[in-house]
Amino acid sequence: MALSLLEKAQSWLFRAVTALFFAIFQLLWTQRPAASARKLPPTSNPLLLQSATQLARRIRRTEVSSVEVVQAYIDRIQEVNPFVNAVVKDRFAAALQEAAQVDKLIEEETGGEEVLEDRLPLLGVPLSVKESFSLQGMPLTTGLMSRRGVVAPVDAPPVALLKRAGAVPLGVTNTSELCMWLESHNHLYGVTCNPYDLERIPGGSSGGEGSILAAAGAVVGVGSDIGGSIRMPCFFNGIFGHKTTPGVVSCENQYPPPSGRQMEYLSTGPMCRYAEDLLPMLKIMAGPNAHISRDQDGLTRLAFKIPFLSHNGEMWMRQWQKPELDTRSPPQAFAELMGEPGRPAWALWELLKRMVGKSDHTMPAIMLALLEMTHLSKSSPFIIRQKEELQRKMDELLGTDGVLLYPSHPRVAPKHHHPLFRPFDFAYTGILNILGLPVTQCPLGLGAEGLPLGVQVVAGKLQDRLTLAVSLYLEKTFGGWRDPGAK
Repeated sequence: MALSLLEKAQSWLFRAVTALFFAIFQLLWTQRPAASARKLPPTSNPLLLQSATQLARRIRRTEVSSVEVVQAYIDRIQEVNPFVNAVVKDRFAAALQEAAQVDKLIEEETGGEEVLEDRLPLLGVPLSVKESFSLQGMPLTTGLMSRRGVVAPVDAPPVALLKRAGAVPLGVTNTSELCMWLESHNHLYGVTCNPYDLERIPGGSSGGEGSILAAAGAVVGVGSDIGGSIRMPCFFNGIFGHKTTPGVVSCENQYPPPSGRQMEYLSTGPMCRYAEDLLPMLKIMAGPNAHISRDQDGLTRLAFKIPFLSHNGEMWMRQWQKPELDTRSPPQAFAELMGEPGRPAWALWELLKRMVGKSDHTMPAIMLALLEMTHLSKSSPFIIRQKEELQRKMDELLGTDGVLLYPSHPRVAPKHHHPLFRPFDFAYTGILNILGLPVTQCPLGLGAEGLPLGVQVVAGKLQDRLTLAVSLYLEKTFGGWRDPGAK
């Protein structure tokens, strides 16, 4: 595909300006967590080492009470959260009351275990929820200082479905500011740490979920993904997560709400420590679309001929704004979201305030707003052609029975704030959002530094069941999640 000199120049300028914006952070780095040699205590309660599927079965059979399970997870959160700062608001008292009601329901049930399993498959099982989802009575700020005090009036649809299936929410977890960065850090809740190394990031924007799940403070959780926000935290924290085909799970009642073309790329999905929980979670969260995640029968074909995925990061960042001839509405401006519920933030002014430590916003958010001001993120005919050609090749490659194993990230979990020096590293995940493909992130053990390794398992659109099936084999082969406290 021939590239004109103008298109080459535009592409080079976009990359150069983006890199320059984020490199400015070197001069303005004013906040980072204190270095610590501490490590998490090992997981000692055996209830914390069982899948949600196993826990639900034991609770239904009265082998263990829901109150016991919920209390075990509360104790673990209280033990590890001072290390990782992942749970930003708990509802422990309400959770224990709900667990007691579960135990009473089971005691009074006359239809038998099968009836409970069919009607309430997650009955009595603890659940964590990303703070950007509405969980009734919990904060809904996405780390934005100006939204301090905002409380969710209702449950987001996937959260409501999980609660209806019997899950017991324990609280909400930290995100990056406005869910638009690779690290879960904001000035409202602070910095979340990776349980395998507290000096490293847990990823973003579902980093709080990834961190508390890996620390055995939760067994299943809810995340969202528009550029890798489920998969990067799952990779960095050594757990499982699934980015659904867009539209399979409702994305309503999240903040910030998707706008413009973002609905084409945003996915909501499950995050968990055990692969066998992915499919039951997805069936529940998908609601009327549960048929898409039906069990896999027959053979799966492994795809080998990978199209050359060039311009990945640029393609993701420039898909939000279409050329002038496109009549679709652009997404809500990032500066407007930063100013909610008041006037839009003025990025240059926030940059000046940040230099003296007075801005309410993180440096990544300010830099994204500055980049937006340059209009360099507007798409181009070249980028559109690249995307369409890549889409065609990938659809051809995967078909309805193919899976592709693809790298999750160029490196293991980086040190805190280091992603600002490499802003395009997210491209390994972001490109798969642009293509609208389902992806399951799977752990592959620990590397030489004791940090998690992993791989993305990719399938064709609406073939979510294929990647979920492969995750079970990878868990069996590589051992799945490893206790960070046992390192």
